[in-house]
Amino acid sequence: MSVKMINPVTPPYRFEEYGHIISPLSAEDGGGYMITFPDLPGCMSDGETLEEALANGRDAFNSWIAAHVDMGRRIVAPTHYDEEGKPVKFVQRLPRSLHTSLQVRAKAEGVSLNTLVLALIAEGLGRREGGVQVDPGKKAA
Repeated sequence: MSVKMINPVTPPYRFEEYGHIISPLSAEDGGGYMITFPDLPGCMSDGETLEEALANGRDAFNSWIAAHVDMGRRIVAPTHYDEEGKPVKFVQRLPRSLHTSLQVRAKAEGVSLNTLVLALIAEGLGRREGGVQVDPGKKAA
């Protein structure tokens, strides 16, 4: 068996631009959480905690991108759900104490505040929906 070394690449789109789903794994599947990327078929990972699943998901994302570039395959653009194909801006007022807590955690994890908040929202949605993907393009009933 031979092993091919694949060089890291700079992704054409950032990790944060791709939607991902974090869902709990059953005890039969070993517990923990699984992360998948609907726009990137076969790109997935898992972890014992939400944070570990997200960190492992970032590693899987980078590996998936590098492998596809190495094979000469096209990297699909992240799916956006507004009419113009631009990232959607979301503005929310926060109490200072919550903002400070988020800033401290983002710094401790070595990520931006936006990245942390996006991850927390995605994790919360995954938990609330039982890991079932919700199509953001559909209007709520």
